[in-house]
Amino acid sequence: MRGSSRIGLALPLLIVIGVAASDPSRAADWLPIAPEELTLTSEPKAPGAAAIFLYRQVDRDDTDGEEVVYQRIKILTSDGRKYADVEIPYLKEHESVRDIEARTIRPDGSVLNFTGEIFDKTIIKTRGAKYLAKTFALPDVQVGYIIEYRYRRQLDSNYVFDSRWVLSQELYTKLAKFSLRANERFALTSSWPSGLPADTAPPKDQRGRIRLETHDVPAFIVEDEMPPEDELKYRVDFIYYSDPPGTDADDYWKKFAKERFRDVDDFVDERRSMEQAVAQIVQPGDSDELKLQKIYARTQQIRNRSFERQKTDQEIKRENLKEAHNVTDVWKRGYGDGLQVNWLFLALVRAAGLQADPLYVSTRDRYFFNRRMMNPGQLNTNAVVVRLQDREVYFDPGSVFVPYGVLPWYETGVQALRLSKQGGEWIKTPAPGADASHIERVATLRMSESGSLEGKLTVTFTGQEALWRRVQERDDDETSRRKFLENEVKGFVPAGISVKLLNAPDWNSSTPEMVAEFDLQVPGWAESAGRRTLFAVGLFSGTEKHLFEHAVREQPLYFEFPYRYVDDVTIELPHGWQISNVPAAKSIDKGALVYKVSSESNGTSLHMRRFLEVSAVIVAVKFYDVIRDFYQHLRAGDEEQIVVSRSPAPAKS
Repeated sequence: MRGSSRIGLALPLLIVIGVAASDPSRAADWLPIAPEELTLTSEPKAPGAAAIFLYRQVDRDDTDGEEVVYQRIKILTSDGRKYADVEIPYLKEHESVRDIEARTIRPDGSVLNFTGEIFDKTIIKTRGAKYLAKTFALPDVQVGYIIEYRYRRQLDSNYVFDSRWVLSQELYTKLAKFSLRANERFALTSSWPSGLPADTAPPKDQRGRIRLETHDVPAFIVEDEMPPEDELKYRVDFIYYSDPPGTDADDYWKKFAKERFRDVDDFVDERRSMEQAVAQIVQPGDSDELKLQKIYARTQQIRNRSFERQKTDQEIKRENLKEAHNVTDVWKRGYGDGLQVNWLFLALVRAAGLQADPLYVSTRDRYFFNRRMMNPGQLNTNAVVVRLQDREVYFDPGSVFVPYGVLPWYETGVQALRLSKQGGEWIKTPAPGADASHIERVATLRMSESGSLEGKLTVTFTGQEALWRRVQERDDDETSRRKFLENEVKGFVPAGISVKLLNAPDWNSSTPEMVAEFDLQVPGWAESAGRRTLFAVGLFSGTEKHLFEHAVREQPLYFEFPYRYVDDVTIELPHGWQISNVPAAKSIDKGALVYKVSSESNGTSLHMRRFLEVSAVIVAVKFYDVIRDFYQHLRAGDEEQIVVSRSPAPAKS
């Protein structure tokens, strides 16, 4: 997630890539297809599979900055036909996908070359992270057909290398081959943190290319609320260094910290200009807390280039933006990347007389950091820690929309390297509780004679819940944002609804809360049962309706941040109706998981409250039965029925 993982100043190396002059993949023939591949109807090592990879090939070139990918898929069942709709994800800021070719092979060996259109589509990978994908559909793909496609991924000329082979895929892989032409200007090491598939030999250097061949790679199982996929998959990571790292991790990080401290110190050591800047921001009588708040707010006004859409070459030339060499450049020009914005904040805070230290932080949105791996690329963002009276406060103004004293969720509860003149020390960033991030849904509704609900819904997103939505929608227009929120409300309610956003939420600030107001209609929520009418208490239970339903779990559970949902629903009954029965209040407390629901009658209206709190972040598979049992009881509580009926007509005198 490059919006959060800012790479630039003071990283160990920056590789400038030239564009390849030749284009061998365009001229290359497709690989031959064996007769047994054409007639294959199932794979014993992947029983029941809808489709399998017959072959994958990934050839990476870190000198010319490109990667050529070749995929061959066998369709085994009707469900497998969905793989004819191809998505090739890419990060627009750092790479492009081109030279896409595809074809379909029928069981008789006849070939249909793809000549259709290729589209760009936005896809969501994690909270706050958007990827683009090249998408296309191979026509008339049937069971027994083979589809194959190839493409070239061209890397940004200023991209810091993040080279890896990902061996695990959604489908079982019969055979796969990988190669890497390393950039010879730098030292290189490799590692495979999750191990390698059975009977797979480690990578070997063969005639100037590092190669690996693997076979019978199991399909990767994707499940609800799991850790980042790349963290769990079989993969080979390649790490570049200016100098070989040696074998002692402690020595390596000590040297790394000293070098990074010198880099940061050179960038922020502009005390005179920073004191002049601070004098424009704070008043002499301000308390330390107030000074810090003002400096934070002012720093967030700096134009943050890390979170801007990618510019065209013409736009870049027209703007003629210059690279900052120090914090004075950032302050005077009014722009910088996210890393530079944080270092400006550090310099301003120090100039105001407060103690502050720079941090290099490992995010947990893509990988879980292991310093024994000595991979500096996974210390992929920065922050600042400030000493304020008797406490330390963490800041990241270089990430847009982050409230004062808050870190984005992917920077919480992770290892960070605190830099000092002596080198550095490892610390763990704070991990706020569920009370810091919540969604509150307050609804005032009327029920019609037919059992439909209609009225106003106010949703308040707080903390991380507001932050990730703002980041995710930052480049979209008001129409897209409105659709985003309306679709989210549709997901809250486990029924077909009509919803319309009424207000203009504050999308572009770092305030802790974002409020959205809706007109809500829920047709047929209450159902007639004889002379009575029934409806469930869990009006906003859609998010949990199908969570953790499977009896077996493969992956650990991972909640990106603790959160709390609080619902307060008032329903006015039609004239002449009354409440016959409300279920007893229910409470489930599993420590890290808490659920409460209650209903009460107020004469002609009903008041329902629902509370869900998840304080866990990562949970081992062995505790899955506890989690599943909790959500089963939660769903049972949400499905409890309230009984209403028409008041009996008065007896005639």
